[in-house]
Amino acid sequence: MSSFDIKSVFVIHLRHELQAGHKPAPRVYTHPMDTRTEPRIATRVSLTAILGMPVTDPQGHLCGKLKDVAVTTGPEGGKVAGLVLKTRTGLALVPSQEVMETPAGTLEVRSTEAIGPLREEGNYLFLQQDLVDRQIIDINGRKVVRVNDVDLEWMGQGAAHLLRVAEVEVGLRGAFRRVFKGVLPRARLEAMSRKFTARAIPWQFVDVIEPDPARRVRLRIEHERLADIHPSELADILEDLAPAEREAVFTSLDEEVAAETLEEVEPKLQKALLEKLDDERIADIVEEMDPGAAADLLSELPEDQSDAILEEMEPEERQEVEELLEFDEDSAAGCMTTEFIYLGMDATVAQAVEALRSFDGDPETVTEVYLLDERRVLRGAVSLARLVMAHPETHLSVLAEPRVLSCPADLHQNELAEMFDKYNLHALPVVDPQGRMVGVVQSEQVISFLREKL
Repeated sequence: MSSFDIKSVFVIHLRHELQAGHKPAPRVYTHPMDTRTEPRIATRVSLTAILGMPVTDPQGHLCGKLKDVAVTTGPEGGKVAGLVLKTRTGLALVPSQEVMETPAGTLEVRSTEAIGPLREEGNYLFLQQDLVDRQIIDINGRKVVRVNDVDLEWMGQGAAHLLRVAEVEVGLRGAFRRVFKGVLPRARLEAMSRKFTARAIPWQFVDVIEPDPARRVRLRIEHERLADIHPSELADILEDLAPAEREAVFTSLDEEVAAETLEEVEPKLQKALLEKLDDERIADIVEEMDPGAAADLLSELPEDQSDAILEEMEPEERQEVEELLEFDEDSAAGCMTTEFIYLGMDATVAQAVEALRSFDGDPETVTEVYLLDERRVLRGAVSLARLVMAHPETHLSVLAEPRVLSCPADLHQNELAEMFDKYNLHALPVVDPQGRMVGVVQSEQVISFLREKL
């Protein structure tokens, strides 16, 4: 049977209406070949229930047994292209509109002429082979779940039928069906499975990772959707995925999202995510990282690889990271960031606001604007709250706290954590022996350090 050569990962697109808690209204369908005017109600059937069903012709002669369900990919993804039959001569494919379910619980082909060989070039997704038991990412739930079954719908009654994929079942209902299939009669199995709360995701919100001609994998999901997920949640998702799926999702991220996510994962997983990337691609990601986090990452890599990545980086970003690599990783300088906002002693509130707007670092980490003299010696700090309340023409020196806490670059992380705890700090400037400001330690770095000690 032709199929994807990799384990497929399925990404769930939960549209706005689902996020708002709305459920799709029941649908009615009219088959294009049907001349009757009344609408047809869709009837549900699970993939587990129909697999292995005998398929007969109108005279009751056995044509084969149902092996799988072939679904199209691309623009018409989710449309059932046909049913895969296991016959005496091999695998065959019959269009779903040529098949109907009989009251006796079998499948009937309208015409045996519709049965044709299953061609290798068919671009199909096979539900049983490629979807069941595969991991999926529930974007709405921010977690990884596993496909236990697939619910399909017969759209029509009598002679005119079409089959469509309705939902992906990820809960106990689908697992129960599969475990007890063949043990319980079909009707009883279905009735008992209904006692479990359904955990299903509508098919129209499913997308897949599929191979391109170069044998790589390509994620068919907008980068904006992944960017909407918090980096820490993306990191949790990556940790739960198998290596192949993890690589597929990570390589689909743009540099900025990949950098933010990389900062949230453990060093061991960082190296695993990067090992299949070339040095140029890694450099592009590292350039988007906080310099301190970038230095920590490179310090965990082999020296020759770290040097090669630094060579690919832009000169300014490379210099920042190289300077941080010289510090002891257990010191304040070893966990600080060199991205902070500072202005001269004569600066105004309006200039501070403009500096905030043009800041290249993560704006969420900024809690203060620092005042440095001409020698870069720390002279004061102004909280963002004071900036908001002040007039644009007000000088920052009027608003600044003259007594600013700071720490030496070589302060050990244990003492650093004690300072954060004692003074309830969100950020702490780091200075060199001459009192010049060289960076800022954020509370997140201290929390990470403390968690590693637990």
